[in-house]
Amino acid sequence: MKQAEFDGRGSHIRWTETPGAEPARVYVHGLGAASSVYHAHIAARPELAGRRSLFVDLPGHGISDRPEHFRYTLEDHAGALAAALDAAEITGAELIAHSMGGSVALVLAHRRPDLVSRLVLTEANLDRHPPSGAGSSGIASYDEDAFADGGHARVLRTVGPVWAATMRLADPRALHRSAVGLRRGSDPVMRTLLEELPMERLYLQGERSGELADAAGLRAAGVRVVSVPDAGHNVMFDNPDAFAAAVAGRL
Repeated sequence: MKQAEFDGRGSHIRWTETPGAEPARVYVHGLGAASSVYHAHIAARPELAGRRSLFVDLPGHGISDRPEHFRYTLEDHAGALAAALDAAEITGAELIAHSMGGSVALVLAHRRPDLVSRLVLTEANLDRHPPSGAGSSGIASYDEDAFADGGHARVLRTVGPVWAATMRLADPRALHRSAVGLRRGSDPVMRTLLEELPMERLYLQGERSGELADAAGLRAAGVRVVSVPDAGHNVMFDNPDAFAAAVAGRL
């Protein structure tokens, strides 16, 4: 386990990594998740072997600190992720990012393009105010105090065992603020960032999740959009063969 201070007040973002060749691959989880849980089985596959791989837990999640004063906006998470990559002496990384992690990765790539050479985004949130069925919507429907005082426990009982296994590790206030920040979005909004970024960009949408909004517009902007068969939101669990091929650049 490695760590880097991210807020000037002694709080640390943490990650585990495997050694290998550069450029590094940096795996970033979604809301209420943890990077190694969602991605270690992918990075270990033969077609991805031999590359340095980092599994970073965003503030408030997994093994990272969860300071009470932190706002947990997309910009704040991106700043913490940048601190981790700077401490790891990484530039030009491939970011493999899921859901909210994809939104954070877009903000990071916009602010610090020196850190990112390629983006592989899996069902990243691109627009403000996602539909009511989105996980962030259910969390953000509480006010922060109500979520911390019972709402977190109620949500854990409804999200299913896979998500609950990592969500229970997230600090309730950090989780709530992250959900609110995700719904608020970035400025410029994440979709605009994705369309304007200069590096290679691949967007994976699980076929069972339905059509990606304005996929044609993303393709016109040079984003490769791929619908992954036999997969929902968690493509890396539902179709690991296709997901690994995408990360390896063979899809």
